[in-house]
Amino acid sequence: MADTESTNDEEVLDKVLTAPNVITLVRLLLLPLFVWLLFFTPYRFAALVVFAIAASTDWVDGQVARRTHQVSKLGKLFDPFVDRLLIAVGVVSVFLLGDLPLWILIFLIVRDCLLLLGGKYLLSTVGEVPPVVYVGKFATAFLMFGFCFLLLGMPQVPGLGIEGAPAWLPGFGSEPAQLGIWFIYAGIICSVIAFCIYAVRGAQMLRARRGAL
Repeated sequence: MADTESTNDEEVLDKVLTAPNVITLVRLLLLPLFVWLLFFTPYRFAALVVFAIAASTDWVDGQVARRTHQVSKLGKLFDPFVDRLLIAVGVVSVFLLGDLPLWILIFLIVRDCLLLLGGKYLLSTVGEVPPVVYVGKFATAFLMFGFCFLLLGMPQVPGLGIEGAPAWLPGFGSEPAQLGIWFIYAGIICSVIAFCIYAVRGAQMLRARRGAL
């Protein structure tokens, strides 16, 4: 039996041990090191470096997979899972440090739970999930940059000076805010757009599946 299949003109391997999957595994293993450095040692900058390396390799494993034609079934599930876990660890860590509003933590956790449940449902009914969209990658990149700047604790930028801006929207009032929060806002906007795209495509896949029955 062939160990590959073609989906949307892209060869998808059945192999587990591929270079992109190894890179993704390294990203996953960096997370405990990041948490230990951040919360159990005085080396906050070292924790930032570890998180930045883990975040940047998201782009690396994708490029390696496409350029070396090693896109795998496991990788198509494993890479997004590690992305979500990386974001979850980042957002919880920054929240515990007191640098992130609670509503952002809740939003990102709820979003990831919905994506996880939706993906699981599609896999059980259709057998596949919608492909990753670029706006979703932008969302991840913005969030990662935001977390890194917030972990760094600088730079501070002037607020927009909007009168009556609520305290749960840092940066909109007259008080200065960290630059990282604006990357977080950009990531949230991209996340909402990506979520809507996934929802529409998921609904289309379900309709196509029911129509084929």
